[in-house]
Amino acid sequence: MKAIDEKDLICQLQDETTRAAAFSVLVDKYKETLYWQIRRMVLNHDDADDVLQNTFIKAWTGLPSFRAESKLSTWLYRIATNETLNFLDRHRQPTMSLDDEESHVALSLQSDPYFDGDATEAQLQEAINGLPAKQRQVFLLKYYDDMKYEEMSDFLSTSVGALKASYHHAVKKICDFFEQHD
Repeated sequence: MKAIDEKDLICQLQDETTRAAAFSVLVDKYKETLYWQIRRMVLNHDDADDVLQNTFIKAWTGLPSFRAESKLSTWLYRIATNETLNFLDRHRQPTMSLDDEESHVALSLQSDPYFDGDATEAQLQEAINGLPAKQRQVFLLKYYDDMKYEEMSDFLSTSVGALKASYHHAVKKICDFFEQHD
């Protein structure tokens, strides 16, 4: 299959006769990137698959209202981010202490058959999971996806300065976590 230009893809997505085929192309193009964005936040493979499926369902139902004022990737990242944060809010246990949450993360990682990281990777995931949602999101996008602040600013509707500050605070908290667990 030949690569398709984003403008052409948007035109095909807006045309009811070509929408389904174009959406398949869209899913193929973005499913892996979105999966890993989601997975880094929810940690569990099955949960990430569920959130990814919900992301594409929302994207499909939202196609008629997509105005192409942003790139498709920006629009999809925004949907995936909102779905991920909603998932985390629904599954967060309000009475869980920080120590319990760290233990829960460690157990989740160890029981996940798709996690093959070492102890340091598990600690990094614990540290990341301990971050506030906004800092976690910014850290993951910058550290793992090497996303530019300007691009993050587009879909998070946050200033570049605020994103840089969030990333700085996240890195500091992660470093502090490792110092405490040495």
